[in-house]
Amino acid sequence: MQLLGPFWLSLKVASLATGLIVAIGLPAAWLLARREFPGKSLLAGVLILPLVLPPTVLGYYLLQVLGRRSPVGHWLEATLGLTLVFHWSGAVVASAVAAFPLFLLPARGAFESVDPGLEDVARLLGRSETSVFLAVTLPLSWRGLAAGIVLAFARALGDFGATLMVAGNIPGVTRTASLAIYDAIVLGDDPSLAGRLTLLISGVSILALVVVQRTMPGRRLAR
Repeated sequence: MQLLGPFWLSLKVASLATGLIVAIGLPAAWLLARREFPGKSLLAGVLILPLVLPPTVLGYYLLQVLGRRSPVGHWLEATLGLTLVFHWSGAVVASAVAAFPLFLLPARGAFESVDPGLEDVARLLGRSETSVFLAVTLPLSWRGLAAGIVLAFARALGDFGATLMVAGNIPGVTRTASLAIYDAIVLGDDPSLAGRLTLLISGVSILALVVVQRTMPGRRLAR
């Protein structure tokens, strides 16, 4: 249980975080790739800011936004009965925010690589915007999107700082594999546990990177 509990929690958190990232990141990437509007550069900078912020700083910002005394945190608790801080759902949000840029950047690049002329042809044939996106844009950009999804999942799987700040380190509740590794080393309870968890997380991460390499555009030319 000491080994599999944190590992399965990490997989659960990373999977849900990836779903959240894709749900928000897909329209955001399309908007940045296909539309011009005032403040576009500022919005893009804010969305990729988690990539360069120290994890503890990112976690502090999230605490200020999601804490029970904040307007957002109070609304979530009063309206939806949802308390994110010191709950595993907070780990989902924290890891999603930390990993979001790793999906947004490849996804935006993938959309920008699609020839707008092909989309215009589909429109001339009477396709709606939704149909153009589903039938033309998405199939032509799937490699970049797949790479972004896998990278985001791998980043969310190993998140430490933001998760610790928002969700805490509660055994059996919010202690992910990264937090369990930290405890095993710092507290000295079971150093072998840290080694086994490290191997599990490393194996999943290596597998994710292999998938990324196989889905990147032009991979056949690199063989």
